[in-house]
Amino acid sequence: MTGMVQDKVVVVTGAGRGIGRGFALMMAAEGARVVVNDIGAGVDGEGVDGSPADEVANLIMEKGGEAVVCRDSVDSAKGGERIIEAALDNFGQIDAVVNNAGILRDTIFHKMTEEEWSSVIGVHLNGTFFVSRAAAPHFRKQSSGCFVHMTSTSGLIGNVGQANYSAAKMGILGLSKSIALDMARYQVRSNCISPFAWSRMIGSIPTNTPEQSERVEKLKQMTPEKIAPMAVYLCSKNADEAKVTGQIFGVRNNEIFLFSQNRPLRSVQRSEGWTPELISQHAIPTFSAHFYDLSVSAEVFSWDPA
Repeated sequence: MTGMVQDKVVVVTGAGRGIGRGFALMMAAEGARVVVNDIGAGVDGEGVDGSPADEVANLIMEKGGEAVVCRDSVDSAKGGERIIEAALDNFGQIDAVVNNAGILRDTIFHKMTEEEWSSVIGVHLNGTFFVSRAAAPHFRKQSSGCFVHMTSTSGLIGNVGQANYSAAKMGILGLSKSIALDMARYQVRSNCISPFAWSRMIGSIPTNTPEQSERVEKLKQMTPEKIAPMAVYLCSKNADEAKVTGQIFGVRNNEIFLFSQNRPLRSVQRSEGWTPELISQHAIPTFSAHFYDLSVSAEVFSWDPA
């Protein structure tokens, strides 16, 4: 290891298992002091188990690193504040936040309940805001800091039965860009990672059809540890020097992607203005060749992981 985040203090939410565990362990291996945040809930957000976070912290300390466990939930402003306070109280500073905590409540849209919607939005989108907002004043005061947020191709592209998750992940995208814009003057950076990895959350994807089963078998080839190098880089001084901010990266096994961001594709204009009939006759035929297909993530990423 090269000490890419040497002496930095990094908060990793959802760090007890899966992708978050990989983040926490590699951050520590690269020299960071780590706040291991996890309430130990199931994939659906139910239950509490302190052992996963303890195990990660103990692994870090057994290898000579520094870590502290924080069991507060990200889904409230008070929880977000206490997570950042854990870094300040134990290590005296905060340098980076990796917003990884999440849950799944997959349901087809027309059957989704208010609770299924609100719980997923609460952890993913609200949680990302609460923890980031709590860290922001400290980043502003020290004129440095880094946010890494998890988005998903479920939002970027689309998936069936994940309206709550997809909406949250697209909301995180907008939040990340806003943070990058609002805090650029304070040398604070904000980026997103869309991870492709086999984890508990991915493990809950339905396998009711041959296509779904095939997709899951491909995903099993991708381990959470493959995502961690990108998160470590984005929190490093190297990324500070390169001014990497406001971007969306994807990591799939040994592949790294830079995702496009929304920009106009085509335009049409009429000096006389438009009527619904004229839109039908002229605008839509012009645009239709550029319409996006109604695809899901597995159809867009149709080749096997490299």
